[in-house]
Order: sequence, then structure tokens, then C-alpha cells
Amino acid sequence: MNTLTIADKRLTYLRTGSGAPLVLVHGFPLDHSIWEPVVPFLTDDFDLILPDLPGFGGSDSPGPDPDIETYAHALADLLSALGLTQAFLAGHSMGGYVALAFARLYPSRLRGLALVASQPLADTPERKSGRYETAAQVALHGAGVVAEAMVPKLSADPAHGPILNELILRQRPEGIIGGLRAMAGRPDSSSLLASLTVPLVLIHGQADALIPVERAREAAQSTPHAVLVELPAVGHMPMMESPEKTAAALKLLIGA
Repeated sequence: MNTLTIADKRLTYLRTGSGAPLVLVHGFPLDHSIWEPVVPFLTDDFDLILPDLPGFGGSDSPGPDPDIETYAHALADLLSALGLTQAFLAGHSMGGYVALAFARLYPSRLRGLALVASQPLADTPERKSGRYETAAQVALHGAGVVAEAMVPKLSADPAHGPILNELILRQRPEGIIGGLRAMAGRPDSSSLLASLTVPLVLIHGQADALIPVERAREAAQSTPHAVLVELPAVGHMPMMESPEKTAAALKLLIGA
């Protein structure tokens, strides 16, 4: 792992491969390691950058009350520190929300976008309330609250359960709380997604129990140039459940 200090905050990331810069942004409440299964299939085509979002993995907490833009700014700072003016972004779940915020804030720096098991919609009032309640429970009881609720829904393959459970339990409560609150407050990005002119790939498992594949289908219908790749019998973790097919879909960003 590599470490940068930006504005007195430590940001950790993995970098490997050669080619067009591609930032792989992990989902909630995970870290860069979820992308490791796809790395061998992408290193010939991409300069891969796998960051730990602020508050997750080895990266410092962004502060007590981040918003989704906080994470997008961190990605922009990382690219600048690496001397990269532009990059492709692939965001998984919450990472997709971050990537959409990046597209809104830094449109000239985005070469293309992949949403992996993600969506452009904002939370419903009920979902938003649930995130705040979960944040309060994490503050009281720790990461296990989220692990217990999420692990059974993350993968369609039960073999991934122990790995994901351990990964969630490694995350710091303050990072999880920050992520929950940031997701709850994020804006709807449907119109933004439809307005993008850069390459756009939507990758979604047909067995996703957290974000139904219908959300990806709706996004594809509203965005004519988007490419939708559906993965049968795959849940919310395509990069772990079907790494080779997920990597092939990511290569569509550059027509490889």
C-alpha cells in the first residue's frame, strides 16, 4: 500500500498496471481490497488506482460529518498528487455515489464512468431515516451492527460471507458513521447521469439483494449511450463474485 498526506490527513491506496488511469472506488462499509480479484484482468489495459476512501481501510477519518462531496474531493486530491489531470472512475455501491459527485464537481477530469452495483437515485425518506438510526447504533455498539445486517445480503455466494464479515469488522466506527450520514444526505444524480457525454458502463448482478437490477435498467433507459452489463446469479459484489466478467465490462470504458 502507498500513503499520501493531504491536508494533514493520511490517504492510502494501491497502484498497479499500465495504461489509462482507472480509479476503482470501493463501496460501504468496505475498503480497496474488494477490487483485488479483478486486478489481474485489468493491469495490461489500465493504470489502476485503488484508494481507501477517507475513514475506511488505512485512510484517516475525514472529520465528524462528511458529505458525499468530501470523498469526491479526496479522489481529486489523490489524482492531483499523482500528477493525473484526468481518469476513468469505477464506483461500487457507495463508491458509485462518490463517483457521481466527482462527475458533478470535476467534469473536465472525468474520462469515463462505470457504476458497479450502484444507482443515481437519492435515498427515500425511509431509507434516509434508517441510515441515521444505523449510525446511532454503530456509535453505541460498533461495526458488528452493520456486519450482521449487511453480510447476508452482499453476495449471492455464501462462501464470501466470512471474508466480508471480517472486512466490515476491520472498519472503524467513525468511518462507518460518516459513510452512512454522507449517503443519507446525497442528492439525486439521475439528471447528471443522463447528461454525461463520457463513456458510461453500468455493471449489475441480477441477484443483487441490496440495489435491485431494475435500478440499473432504469438508468440505462434514461441514458442512451450507456452500456448495461447484467451478470446472472451475481449479487452486490460483482468484482468478487464474477471478477473476469466484471473486468471485461470495465474494459468497455476504453473499447478494449
